[in-house]
Amino acid sequence: MHVALGGTFDPVHDGHRALFERAFELGDLTVGLTSNELAPKTRQVDRYVKPFTDRRYSLIAELEPLAEAHDREFEIHPLKKPTGIATEPGFDAIVVSPETQTGAERINEIRQERGLDPLTVEIVEHVYADDGKRISSTRIVRGEIDRHGRLTPHRSGRSSTRPADDCGAE
Repeated sequence: MHVALGGTFDPVHDGHRALFERAFELGDLTVGLTSNELAPKTRQVDRYVKPFTDRRYSLIAELEPLAEAHDREFEIHPLKKPTGIATEPGFDAIVVSPETQTGAERINEIRQERGLDPLTVEIVEHVYADDGKRISSTRIVRGEIDRHGRLTPHRSGRSSTRPADDCGAE
């Protein structure tokens, strides 16, 4: 089975890890990683998003041991539009979180319009932080929690603009 999964993954956290685990249980994985242009448009909160190359590097570091543990392969492709790679042939399933389920439904509509079989939609439930709220990249960059959902009351968050020392290259 070939599985699609998309996101910004900045920073990667235990909620993402749950998505990756499920994807690798199903098959080989292709990740659509939002491009520098698309990433800010997909945010519900205006915040700085690290450059594609930095996010890709972090994503590879997270995916390699999981792929090896499941004896699976993975690829990462730039995602230039929200429906991205999953509307193309060659995929059997898509792994999503509850809030992106409607996106998966839209992808299946596009696939049907193109004469492609619909994808099996695998919904992975949220992972919760120590405070009972959902782990999210936004909460992490605000300094509320770490990537595992542990509370970090003494940590400051990330600025909403690019740091001066970040070249922003793709």
